[in-house]
Amino acid sequence: MQKARIPHAGRRKVYRGFGLVLLIVIAAVFVLPILWTISTSLRTPAQSFDNPPQWIPLNPVWSNYSAVFQQVPLATFFLNSVFVTGAIVILQLITSTMSGYAFALVRFRGKGAVFAMVLATMMVPAQTTIIPIFILIRYLGLSDNLWSLVIPAVGGAFGTFLMRQYFLQMPSELAEAARVDGASNFQIFARIYAPIALPPMATLAVLNFSAYWNEFFRPLIFLQSTNNFTLPVGLVSLQGNFGTGSVSIVLAGVVIALIPSIAIFLLAQRYFVEGITAGSFR
Repeated sequence: MQKARIPHAGRRKVYRGFGLVLLIVIAAVFVLPILWTISTSLRTPAQSFDNPPQWIPLNPVWSNYSAVFQQVPLATFFLNSVFVTGAIVILQLITSTMSGYAFALVRFRGKGAVFAMVLATMMVPAQTTIIPIFILIRYLGLSDNLWSLVIPAVGGAFGTFLMRQYFLQMPSELAEAARVDGASNFQIFARIYAPIALPPMATLAVLNFSAYWNEFFRPLIFLQSTNNFTLPVGLVSLQGNFGTGSVSIVLAGVVIALIPSIAIFLLAQRYFVEGITAGSFR
């Protein structure tokens, strides 16, 4: 007896429905912890561990947010994070865009070997280089200084790779025509290629902002003064001695720290998606 075959259009709908359900489950895994964080930040500590949890507080405690500013110098932490993250994002955009252009469109001896060494640095864990970097920071007199977080992060292998993949898609005829007119490599980069590289630059900016805004490891090692703390390190003091602080106030601080990352992503979302897919058609 011959089995009934599902039409091609029907199979496509089944696969699409399965994919949609899978995406909803994955999205829930990422979104539910954030919703729980926001919900708990609006409850009293005694209500934080109710079982089952109350996802929508009936009597939200907004004073948890004001308590964050009262217990720690949050404005100072925020400005420190803005300076460190902003400086790293701007400098990495400059260095990664220029190096990506050079590896993609400039001919020089040993380009492949140099690019391979740059990529190899992505396989080295940050924990293995933290001691040499710390020694160099002390030698330069930058201990307990915000620049100790900025300078080691000026260049990035991932940013170089991302920008190189985008520039490889650009027609080389543009550069050749500009050279005929007497333009130098820097003029070609600055006037022709850089202006059309906004999508991957926005992607790199968003990824770097998210990574360095939430960075905890390096600030914990390099900074000692409270006035120099960034947000992730500074918010730890909300836990109190031996973790006796209010979990609601701690999570209120976490929610405040999340706002800039979410805002940056929403503002650059269109360019972010374009930049992520830019290097996939080579």
